Amino acid sequence: MKKKVVRNTDCDTCHGSGDQHRKDETIASIVSFTKKSTQDVQELNKKCLSCHNTTPKVSFWKNSKHNLNQVSCASCHRMHGGAASVKPKPETCFACHKDVQAQVKKLSHHPIMEGKVSCSDCHNPHGELSHGNLVAGTVNQVCYKCHADKRGPFVWEHPPVEENCLICHESHGAPHAKLLRERVPNLCQDCHDWSRHPGTIYDNQGGFLGGAKATNRFLARSCNNCHSKIHGSYGAVNPANLYNSAKHFVR
Repeated sequence: MKKKVVRNTDCDTCHGSGDQHRKDETIASIVSFTKKSTQDVQELNKKCLSCHNTTPKVSFWKNSKHNLNQVSCASCHRMHGGAASVKPKPETCFACHKDVQAQVKKLSHHPIMEGKVSCSDCHNPHGELSHGNLVAGTVNQVCYKCHADKRGPFVWEHPPVEENCLICHESHGAPHAKLLRERVPNLCQDCHDWSRHPGTIYDNQGGFLGGAKATNRFLARSCNNCHSKIHGSYGAVNPANLYNSAKHFVR
């Protein structure tokens, strides 16, 4: 090797003594970081962390899911490419997370494959105190990094929005528009019981239009016709005014 691949160190620092390797050039004669390695993963990671232990990114590595599941540093990093040389993403993550790979190929998805969003925008692979190795303390805090307009505060809040974005949305991909878990109005009725708010069409005299059939419960099949500000708003529709001014309304 003509030059060192890591500053202020040599091959022996990572691979152990080369004395045996000079006699036996097989991979078994040195400490190896390849897939063929027979060394203990924790011992290999300890080699890496003996130098790469000052960056805040690895502060929670010890109790991280990756470490506890025996994932080695070499699973994601090129050992001879420097600390920042990570294998191409998102392929690196998808090598293990096949379920997420399938999700980002659904009709509605975060543009991960398009290269506009990366896994590390939301997750710290080296571990965090938060569930799912999120880069912020909660799901909502992560989402608001990009979707700041949904943060509020609003005069009229929507409780699920304040609690967790994942109540309504999938994080990686979904078969429905806007990463929704279900289509509207079915999604809304998971919480809003139709028996108390059936969405039956009434006329301006308070009478039924066509009766209370199930097919009449949704105006154009969407709650969004009236409730367009799902995440919160600064004003509320007054049902009395709507009753007096509109020919038809839903209640």
